[in-house]
Amino acid sequence: MTMDVHSRYRTEAHTDVVARFNERFILSLGSNENCLVVDDELNVLPISGGRNVKPLPPKDDDERTPSEIELAELKESLQDVQPAGSLVGLSRTVNQAHAILSFIDVISEKTLDTTAALTAGRGRGKSAALGVAIAAAVSHGYSNIFVTSPSPENLKTLFEFIFKGFDALGYQEHIDYDIIQSTNPDFNKAIVRVDIRRDHRQTIQYILPQDSHVLGQAELVVIDEAAAIPLQIVKNLLGPYLVFMASTINGYEGTGRSLSLKLIQQLRQQANLNDTGNSQTVVTSRDSKASGSIRTGNRQLREILLDEPIRYTRGDPVEKWLNKLLCLDVTLMKNARFAAKGTPHPSQCNLFVVNRDTLFSYHPVSESFLEKMMALYVASHYKNSPNDLQLMSDAPAHQLFVLLPPIDPKEGGRIPDPLCVVQVALEGEISKEHVRSSFARGHRAGGDLIPWLVSQQFQDEEFAGLSGARVVRIATNQEYASMGYGSRAIELLRDYFEGKFTDLSEDTTPKDFSIKRVSDKELQNANLLTDEVKLRDAKKLPPLLMKLSEQPPHFLHYLGVSYGLTPSLLKFWKRNQFVPVYLRQTANDLTGEHSCVMLSVLEGREHRWLSEFARDFHKRFLSLLSYDFRKFTAVHALSLIESSQKAEKESADEKPVKRLNKEQLDDLFSPFDLKRLDSYSNNLLDYHVIVDMLPTLAILYFGGRMEGSVNLSGVQSAIFLAIGLQRKNIDDISKELNLPSNQAIAMFAKIMRKISVYFRQLQAESIGKSLPNAAQDEQIAEMNGEEIKGYDAAEALDQMDEDLEEAGFEAVQAMRERQREFINSLDLNKYAIAENEEEWNQNQKSLEKAAQSKGTASIKTGTKRSTENAENIYKQEMGAVKRGKKTKKRSG
Repeated sequence: MTMDVHSRYRTEAHTDVVARFNERFILSLGSNENCLVVDDELNVLPISGGRNVKPLPPKDDDERTPSEIELAELKESLQDVQPAGSLVGLSRTVNQAHAILSFIDVISEKTLDTTAALTAGRGRGKSAALGVAIAAAVSHGYSNIFVTSPSPENLKTLFEFIFKGFDALGYQEHIDYDIIQSTNPDFNKAIVRVDIRRDHRQTIQYILPQDSHVLGQAELVVIDEAAAIPLQIVKNLLGPYLVFMASTINGYEGTGRSLSLKLIQQLRQQANLNDTGNSQTVVTSRDSKASGSIRTGNRQLREILLDEPIRYTRGDPVEKWLNKLLCLDVTLMKNARFAAKGTPHPSQCNLFVVNRDTLFSYHPVSESFLEKMMALYVASHYKNSPNDLQLMSDAPAHQLFVLLPPIDPKEGGRIPDPLCVVQVALEGEISKEHVRSSFARGHRAGGDLIPWLVSQQFQDEEFAGLSGARVVRIATNQEYASMGYGSRAIELLRDYFEGKFTDLSEDTTPKDFSIKRVSDKELQNANLLTDEVKLRDAKKLPPLLMKLSEQPPHFLHYLGVSYGLTPSLLKFWKRNQFVPVYLRQTANDLTGEHSCVMLSVLEGREHRWLSEFARDFHKRFLSLLSYDFRKFTAVHALSLIESSQKAEKESADEKPVKRLNKEQLDDLFSPFDLKRLDSYSNNLLDYHVIVDMLPTLAILYFGGRMEGSVNLSGVQSAIFLAIGLQRKNIDDISKELNLPSNQAIAMFAKIMRKISVYFRQLQAESIGKSLPNAAQDEQIAEMNGEEIKGYDAAEALDQMDEDLEEAGFEAVQAMRERQREFINSLDLNKYAIAENEEEWNQNQKSLEKAAQSKGTASIKTGTKRSTENAENIYKQEMGAVKRGKKTKKRSG
């Protein structure tokens, strides 16, 4: 039995589709005792599990179940309580009626710091309950109501019950309210707005999940199918207003249990911390004159659970069959062995190939293992749907791997719970003719995501011919996240495709582990009325898990991955040696993430092409940082740049990046620019004077033109990238890096100082090269036949010493001549000692002692000199000198 979707699974290199999903589906019908399978002539087929079904006795009109009696009594008791009585009358189950009453209680309290979280399985009427609750909010006077979901088409049931609620309250269309449908063709004329004008102007408006910035005037925000919205976006939708939130805890609408496990758990913890009697801010309406601050951090939580089915009856076996077939109700169980002994080291874990024929054979052991694998998907960040299950089973290019802990002998050889599941898709091997024709038509074929995308981006038709494996999904048990199991799985996967587990002996022949297919001849002779469909013999099925050495790998050139870029995922793939080559400029409408493609060349394969791709991505990414990538944090952008630079440097025959020289510097910057930069680095100018130079300077630095000459720290690089390439202001950078503004400016000034010093060095080197070279002058003189005199350093030093000694002697002689002339010009008569015998005799001993010691002696005279100060003595002596000069001139 073939399906139309199988055509999408085929690629040029992989065309053989095996309908394992259909086989499992048909086998499941045989186990469902409430199922009747008929052919186009309404003949009951042998596979029907309910072929011996017996009709139930007719139900008495007056016979009612206890829940129906309870619901009727509840509705009757609320008839006099409006609007609750009219709205609860729309409920189908007691559980749903209580949920509507809980919403009405929250609405009537009018506290804008409450979150009401409604969780339910599929078919429990949660969207209907939300719609009735919105009608109750309108009747209570809420003016600005916003509704969001992944798509407005998901809100058909919600709006249907809003209008049923209006009908119950006596509202009339076109008189009391108007319905506005979307003109967007993607929304398929879905309702996006309801304007109510009965008492005053009220609005119910649909918004996209990522438009949380328009909720400034909101009073009530309703989030339907919150599990299908990324967790961070749901958090952004919470604010100083009432929030109603509904999510499917099991089913294909959800991304898993991340919402119920993480967000509701956080809100529950917040509510417990705030349950200390703190006062709440009560707001009657938006135009109320009473003022009060609305607390956004201290939110109250009210949990509502819907467990009574409406679409099915309670305990309906058909619902159980559907949940089991599509793996809608799988749960991740904790490993009791790990709780007692601890988790194993990643190096002790091994990767196994999962045989898909056995996995989807509908045997009990295979079904149990399939549920454990799907539980990992559900508990991870991936969005799951039944289509993903069919892709996993039928796509010919897909392969499954699981990372298992060591088998405990005490458990009797039981298959342990998987720690990590890896789903890969083999891609590439596309012919050049196919690539050329697709490029010429501007259209690419389905499948082979990375080959077509990379070939289109780089216009390289050679890349599509290479073979690669794209990691479609890698899901690790969240209980053991960040323990290295994901990296261990990627490491073993790389070793497997590099052939490190392959037995190279010529005697061994690889086993064929695929099951025997039904031939066309057998199909022609088949008869649905007589053939009995049953499970395959377990002994003839291939093993569920195979060692990597038992399954020969497909020859590959590279491993690749395409994912929504987040800092944590980038860190993971970067750590596992993947290199970014493509980043989508437009973000995903739902998640707000940019799709990123990263590649890793396997050992022993040609790798120069990856270095070229990484260099081109690096250049383009630097130029685009001021556009759509401006919202990235500087640290996030730096991580991408470092990853691409690492790939460029690892290439053995890498073309070195040309360092900046003086000529290029003059082409980029004028002398005035360099002078401004130099003045700013010396704290003589303001920051705004050099802002125009920053983009060019940043391109030079992050492009590797200053490598080895200008070295910046991690924080300095982040600041320079944010200012120069993302063109953010200092205030934004300070908030982003959690730095004071003055500290950020100081670090930026250091960056400019380093660059200014480097530019001065370039100029000095250029001037040094322009100076005449003595060696070259001697070579030219020798070529011209001129005599070249050798240079003797010792002789030059001796000559210099002689010149210095001669100059010193002449200076000393000139100084002595000046001193002699000065002494001769002094009048010494007043210092003469009178010829008094008594005085000489009295000082005879002093004179003898001075003569022996060659010293001096003082002799007192009878006459006293007049006391004179230094200034008078100087004037007197200088006057004597001048008089002596005049006398000489006259005599001359």
